[in-house]
Amino acid sequence: MTATSIEKVNGHDHGYDPRALAEAEAIRTRAAADAEAARIEAEGRAEAEKIKAAEEAEKQRLENEKQTLANERAALRFQRERAEQLAKIAEADRNREETERARAEARRQDEERQRAEQQQAAEVDAAEAKWRRMALGFYIVCAIVALPVQVAAFYNPNAPWLIAAPLMLEGGAWVVLKGAAAAVASHRPHWHYRLIAWLLAFIAAGINLWHGIQAFDPATAIGTAFASIAGPGVWDLHEHGRIRKRDGKLTRRERKAAEKAAREEARRKAAEEDRRAAEKEAAEKAAARAAEELAKLRETEFEDVWKHARKLAAALGETTVTEAVWKRAHRDIRGADPGEDAETIRARNAAEARVEAARQKRPANTVSKTKNAQRVPQVPTGVGRGSKTGPKVRGVRRPGDSQRFSTAARRQASITAQRIVAEDTE
Repeated sequence: MTATSIEKVNGHDHGYDPRALAEAEAIRTRAAADAEAARIEAEGRAEAEKIKAAEEAEKQRLENEKQTLANERAALRFQRERAEQLAKIAEADRNREETERARAEARRQDEERQRAEQQQAAEVDAAEAKWRRMALGFYIVCAIVALPVQVAAFYNPNAPWLIAAPLMLEGGAWVVLKGAAAAVASHRPHWHYRLIAWLLAFIAAGINLWHGIQAFDPATAIGTAFASIAGPGVWDLHEHGRIRKRDGKLTRRERKAAEKAAREEARRKAAEEDRRAAEKEAAEKAAARAAEELAKLRETEFEDVWKHARKLAAALGETTVTEAVWKRAHRDIRGADPGEDAETIRARNAAEARVEAARQKRPANTVSKTKNAQRVPQVPTGVGRGSKTGPKVRGVRRPGDSQRFSTAARRQASITAQRIVAEDTE
C-alpha cells in the first residue's frame, strides 16, 4: 500500500484506490506463485529424493545380486576345487592300493617261486637219497649173490685162510669206490680209483664164471659173474651222475640242443656277413657310379677347371681327380673354393643389398650415388661468395652458379620428394 492509501485509511477515507488494489493483488499473486514454486520445488525434491532412493535401492539390489552371484561362484569354485582334491586323493589312494597289490602279488609270486624251488630241491634231494640207498642195496645184494661161488672156488681144507680172498675182492672193490667218492667230494682226480674198482670187479666175475661152470652150471656161473660186475657198476653209475652234477656237465639232449643252437648261430652270422658284404659291394658300386656322374657333370659345367684339374692330378701322381685336386684346381682358375667365383660373389652382394634396402624401406636402386639426395651432378659443390662483395667461401652457393632446372624436372623432383617422405612415414 502507498502512503496516500494509508493516510486515507487512517483518515477514515473508505474509498478504494485501484492502484493499491492492483498492488495488493500483485502481491497476493506473487505470494501464490512463490508458494506454488515452493510446492513444486518441494515436490521435485521429493520426487528426486524418491528417484534417488529408488536408484540407491536398485543399486543396492544389483550389488546384492552381484555379491550373491560372487558368493555362488565362490561356492561353486570351492566345490569344484574340493571335488578335484577329493578326486586326486581318490586317485592317489587307488594308485597306492594298486602299488600295494602289485607288491603283494610280486611277493606272493616270489614266495611261490621260492616254495617251488625248495620243493623241487627237496624232491631232487629225496630222489638222490633214494637212488643212493637203492644203489647201495643193489651192491650189497650183488655181493651176497656173488660171494658164495667165490668162497667155494677158494675153499681148501688145507688152506682155510684162502676164504678171505673173496672178501678181499668184493671188499676191495667197495673200498676203492669209496675212495673214488672221497676224491670226487674233495675235487681230486678219481679215474684211477674207478679203474681199480672195475679191475677187481672183472677179476671176481672171471672167478665166478670159471668156477661156476666147473662146479655148478652155466646159469649159476653167468649169474654170479654178472652180480660181481653189476654191483660195482651200478654204484659207479651213481657216482658218475654225482660227478657230472658237480661239474655241471650237460646231458646228451642238452648237448644236442647246444650244438643245434651253435649251428643256427653260425648260419645266422654267415648270412649276416653275406648281407653286409652285399650291401658294401652295392654301396661301392653306387659310389663309383656317383663319382663317374660327378666327373662328367664337372667336365661339362666347368670345362676349364676340369682340364686344369686333370693336368694337376697327373702332376701330383693321382690317377683320378680327387676332391683335394678339384678344390685346388678351382682355386687356381676361379680364384675361390668350389661354389665361389666372381659372378657368384657379385650376385650375392647385390641380393644382400636388395634385402637390406627392403628391411630399411628404401629403394634398392638409387638414381644418384651422391651423399645428399637433394643434389644432382651438374650442380657445383658450392664454391661461392659469403656475400656479394665478400670472398669466395666453399660450401656456399649463390643464384646464377648453375643452370636452373626445367619446370618438368622441378615437378618430378617434388613428386619424388613427396613419395620418399610418404615411404618414410609408413
